[in-house]
Amino acid sequence: MTKLNEFINRFQFTLPVTRRTQRTASKSAAVLLPIINKTTPTLLLTQRSPFLRSHAGQVAFPGGARDPEDGSLVTTALREAYEEVAIPPEKVQVLGQLSPQQSIGGYEVTPIVGLLPEGINYRPNPSEVASVFEVPLFDALSLNQHKYVDIKRAGQSNRIFFYWHNGHLIWGLTAAILHQLALQLK
Repeated sequence: MTKLNEFINRFQFTLPVTRRTQRTASKSAAVLLPIINKTTPTLLLTQRSPFLRSHAGQVAFPGGARDPEDGSLVTTALREAYEEVAIPPEKVQVLGQLSPQQSIGGYEVTPIVGLLPEGINYRPNPSEVASVFEVPLFDALSLNQHKYVDIKRAGQSNRIFFYWHNGHLIWGLTAAILHQLALQLK
């Protein structure tokens, strides 16, 4: 059995790590955690456009707000991944989802884990995405790679995770989602 198969089996047979909700979100969103099926599997991440109103230039998974016509959050994640980087929805093998996380912008964000074949031609939508890059899956899931800082905001303590990869700072919700997945598989 390969390491990727072991990952898939462990992921699909373990319950998501649940976190207590700190605030109530009025809006739903979903992101796709695209795992590329290579000899050394990778996760696809995006560098958001520097011209966006919110989270400009940050590293993120493809995703966004749920549209009223989306039948599910899986549909939302696949639609957004297609709009942002041209991942064909029919090429994604959905493996499952993680527990929703609360974003600082008031969204309840559900991470959808999907497996992609190697060789997809990603085309970033320049109005949303500046670039696309890959991170080795098992490096990103190594808990000793995850760093954090505790801050107080609005009188509450918050832990902000971050992770460096080849000059890219992965932090905030994206890093928290990676940390959540790593804990689930531990």
